[in-house]
Amino acid sequence: MNDYPALALYIDGKWIASASGGSRPVVNPADESAIGLLPLAGEAELDLAVAAACKGFETWRKASAHSRWEVVTRATRLLRERADAIARIMTLEQGKPLAESRREVLLSAEIIDFLAEEGKRAYGRLVPPRSDAIFAQAVSRVPVGPAALFTPWNFPMNLPARKVGAALAAGCSAILKPAEETPGSAIELVRAFHDAGLPAGVLNLVCGDPALVSSYLIAHPAIRKVSFTGSIPVGKHLGELCARGVKRFTAELGGHAPVLVLPDADAERVARQSVAAKYRNAGQVCASPTRFLVHRSLFESFVATFAAGARALHVGSGFDAASEMGPLAHARRIGEMEALVEDAVACGATLACGGHRLPGAGFFFAPTLLTNVPADARILRQEPFGPLAVINPWDDLDTALSQANGLPYGLAAYLFTRDLALAHGVSARLEAGMVGINHFGVSQPETPFGGVKESGHGSESGQEGLSAYLDTKLTSFGSA
Repeated sequence: MNDYPALALYIDGKWIASASGGSRPVVNPADESAIGLLPLAGEAELDLAVAAACKGFETWRKASAHSRWEVVTRATRLLRERADAIARIMTLEQGKPLAESRREVLLSAEIIDFLAEEGKRAYGRLVPPRSDAIFAQAVSRVPVGPAALFTPWNFPMNLPARKVGAALAAGCSAILKPAEETPGSAIELVRAFHDAGLPAGVLNLVCGDPALVSSYLIAHPAIRKVSFTGSIPVGKHLGELCARGVKRFTAELGGHAPVLVLPDADAERVARQSVAAKYRNAGQVCASPTRFLVHRSLFESFVATFAAGARALHVGSGFDAASEMGPLAHARRIGEMEALVEDAVACGATLACGGHRLPGAGFFFAPTLLTNVPADARILRQEPFGPLAVINPWDDLDTALSQANGLPYGLAAYLFTRDLALAHGVSARLEAGMVGINHFGVSQPETPFGGVKESGHGSESGQEGLSAYLDTKLTSFGSA
């Protein structure tokens, strides 16, 4: 389709259409057709990107917070003006319904705007001295330095926006490496900053072999901050690389979110909400509700409503206005879904609906529900990152909490009850960086997004997202 842009790297304010690392096709997951050819950076382009980021940092760190805000908000105005066109690019390369893509573009602009505003409020403080020999002690927040930003394919603009917005608001320069499956959305994000007048070198974009790009950038002494969103194994590896250089590292990793449904909840209403939350973005959401732990008194009603809602979802091309769920991102996701379902059924689980690839072209998988899943099934230990949900009954709250907290994951958790006191008590015992009580909307521009245990380190968005790109500096003034 003509909507997809010519793909290029962006280094030192220039678009680069060919690179030393070769190229690779970008595939439309809805029909498996090639829609673009992406140039891949080799060490030559990575060298140029680091040099550009160093130069851009010296320019950008000297700019006032207000002048940075002016440039950044010009870029977000462009994103809003171009939202319809960018949404089509996103749906072409990622597959999600067009309305979801458009909401993602607009939300990305909100995220960046919030961080730009917070950049004007990165206040320091004065600390009273303890002796006459010192007459002032000033604590200030200063930008960390050039940052390397690594983002996945499931939210190809939202996740870059969190990282780029925070880096630029803090006064850092950045090298963004988006997923090679979905580069077009990130390119349009960078294009908005280019057209808004961001100085050359402040923001750069490279794609390439992930192992080469990450190992090269993280090892480079000029890179002082690394932010990564992706899988736990890769996050651990990148964290080890950062530790060797004692570099700031933010990691937003996997999740396998539990949902506790207490006996006083409205089972049918919660089940309907759960279907919408579970199958959003085809379940390819790190905070997606997956392990539903439902009190036995509500179990049958909850399962019946959930299964009916899942079967009723319209799965199809993101350009079909009737579509409520698009394809998975690539072919290997289909095989992973099939293997998890097969294993669960072999262990004794009940397949309530779905469980199979849909016929025809594209990486479409039916919304799937497994019930009464035994503890030894892989789906209860491994994050599916797809349209698979598990519903199990419980009788004892302490046992249910033990199951909810029983994995090394701790990104999001959800709780449904009408008892306010119980909600406070149970939520305090849930081991997660984010807890949603009676709703699934734990991610907002002004709130921190991050996990505990193996689900990550640090937070993005909110004030915490900005702080991740700022160092604390003490300046102590003595008498002359």
